[in-house]
Amino acid sequence: MNIGDIDLNLLHVFAAVHETGSVGRAAERLGLSQPATSHALTRLRLRLADPLFVRAPGGVRPTPRAERLAPQVRAALQMLDAALHEAERFDPARSGRRFVLHFSDIGADLFLPPLMAELARRAPALRLQIVQMAPHEVGAALEQGRLDFAVGHLPALQAAPGIEHAALMSERYVVLLRAGHPLADALRDRASLARLAYVVVQSHTEPARALQQLGLEPRVQLALPHFMVVPPVLEATDLALVAPLRAAERFAARHALRIVEPDLGLPPFTVALHWHWRQAQDGGHVWLRGRLQALAAGAPADGAGGRGPFRTAKPAPPRAASAPASARVRTRARTGR
Repeated sequence: MNIGDIDLNLLHVFAAVHETGSVGRAAERLGLSQPATSHALTRLRLRLADPLFVRAPGGVRPTPRAERLAPQVRAALQMLDAALHEAERFDPARSGRRFVLHFSDIGADLFLPPLMAELARRAPALRLQIVQMAPHEVGAALEQGRLDFAVGHLPALQAAPGIEHAALMSERYVVLLRAGHPLADALRDRASLARLAYVVVQSHTEPARALQQLGLEPRVQLALPHFMVVPPVLEATDLALVAPLRAAERFAARHALRIVEPDLGLPPFTVALHWHWRQAQDGGHVWLRGRLQALAAGAPADGAGGRGPFRTAKPAPPRAASAPASARVRTRARTGR
């Protein structure tokens, strides 16, 4: 069998069913009826002499052959689509394209509000799907076309073949704890951090690794799957969180929490935008990359001046004279609890 024996539309159906895990959801994505989608899948099954998908709870699951075939099918369709549309001008005001982006929950909290406001003004029909993957899965998802972009501090991608990058911002780790924490003013250096008990978020490996580098892993008292519940836990306890500065600032702006910046001995790190080289010249990708980079740079997308949504918060008023000189402490607390 050669490629000339297969209708390329059948491959689009295959890719949609594999990605959604459901014939019905694939039909909805493709704008087809479910019977038409099932018929197309049957034709491909007969061509390839393989069931491709079998029934599973909530939909279907791929056969071993379909699992091996899926990455190549996605890559081929993407390259063909890029070639066919290379000369076409991407019009964000009219486009209804769908992009899939990897964000952590704190990354989504930082990026999505200004990004969605930007899309509402410039690309109202553009669709985004946000996913959160394990760091070791992101590179393969970009290569296979399951992801369009990945945003975050993802060191494993820096040397991944075929992955391109653009730095968005520099970050550093700080300590976040409740306003009025009895040890806040005593946090001067790495040694003083051993007096705290910590909460870690399992979906974010880098802060947990930072605690390990500081020798504080035995001081972790609570592990949580996501960040959503962390601020209320910090408010109600004497636990502390090691977190990126911008995330800490956003938490402290909404809760009675305090940011402390002792000398952690940890280097700053880069939050970057990642994509696969196959998408580098795609008009829609170029446009969305530009929006993300402009927002992260603190400039409106039209290039006008301005503070921008990702600038860190203004410095707090000077500390009282009794505060320790060797630690920089800033308070972000609401006036009411």
